[in-house]
Amino acid sequence: MTAPTTEQTTAGKTTTEKTGARTSEAADLISGARERIDALDDRLIGLIQERMAVSAVIQDARIASGGRRVSLSREMEILGRYREALGKPGTALAMTLLELCRGRV
Repeated sequence: MTAPTTEQTTAGKTTTEKTGARTSEAADLISGARERIDALDDRLIGLIQERMAVSAVIQDARIASGGRRVSLSREMEILGRYREALGKPGTALAMTLLELCRGRV
């Protein structure tokens, strides 16, 4: 049995149908780029999970020393850093990361 061509895929859809491309060349390019995005997303998820673990260590140390779980001034620094690097959507991304990393109350 041969490998599927650009015009064949599983689930009865062609690659061009699946990607929305109008040519097989564009469909191939899109498919390859999507694979790269999936790999990048996997790396990002791993990094976020690592960030969550490091944040938990910091929070535990802060609480054990009598401090608060969250440092609002530090969070403001992070928000500014993301906003500067990524614009307004960076602020929303940073807020989501901070929320993920705050742990359970």
